[in-house]
Amino acid sequence: MNDPQERTEPGAPRESGAHYESGRTIFIRHTVRPRERARYETWLRQIIEAAARFPGHQGVHVLRPPEGSQAFEIAVRFSGAQQAEAWLDSDIRRELVADILPALEQDEQVEIRTGIEFWFTPPASGAKQPTRWKQWLVTTAVIWPLTMVVPLLWQPVFEALPTLSTWGIRHGLIAGTIVALVVYLVMPRVVRLVAPWLFR
Repeated sequence: MNDPQERTEPGAPRESGAHYESGRTIFIRHTVRPRERARYETWLRQIIEAAARFPGHQGVHVLRPPEGSQAFEIAVRFSGAQQAEAWLDSDIRRELVADILPALEQDEQVEIRTGIEFWFTPPASGAKQPTRWKQWLVTTAVIWPLTMVVPLLWQPVFEALPTLSTWGIRHGLIAGTIVALVVYLVMPRVVRLVAPWLFR
C-alpha cells in the first residue's frame, strides 16, 4: 500500500498517488492555542459547513483533544481525488485557514489518504502503519462474511422487484451495500478492536 500523500499547506505539490479513482480522506491536524479554543470551535463549524457544499463530500469526523492536549484531528471524506483536491485548493478554504492560523501553535498538517489507508493509519501523526499482510487479513475477515450475508438480505427485495435482480444491477446494489457497511460501520470498529495486534 502506498504511503499517504502529505501536504503541509494548500497548494503544496501533489504526489503521484493523487490519480487513483478510489475515495479520498483528507486528514487534518490542528494544534490550537489554549486561549483560542472557543474561537477555533466556532471556526470549525464554519469550515465544516463550507466543505459540505462541495461536490463529492461524504462526511466529516472530528476527534477532539483529550484533557491536557490541544490537538484536533479532522477527517473529511470525498468520493474521489479530484473532489478532495478541489476542496483543498478552493478560495473559501484558503480564506478560512488564513483566518484561523493566528490561533494555531503551528501550521496545519494535512494528508490525503485512500479509504483503506485511513482505516489502518493510527490517528497520531507520524505513527507507523501495520504490515500489508495484516491489512489484507483484517480486510478479508471483514468483507468475507458480508459477501455471504448481504446477498441474502437483498433476496426478498429482488424477488419482489425483479427489475432490481437484473444482471449488473443486482451486483451493483450488493457491492454498494457491502462497501457502505465496511467504510462507515464495520471497519472502523474492527480496527479499534484489533489495534493492539494490528500495530504491534
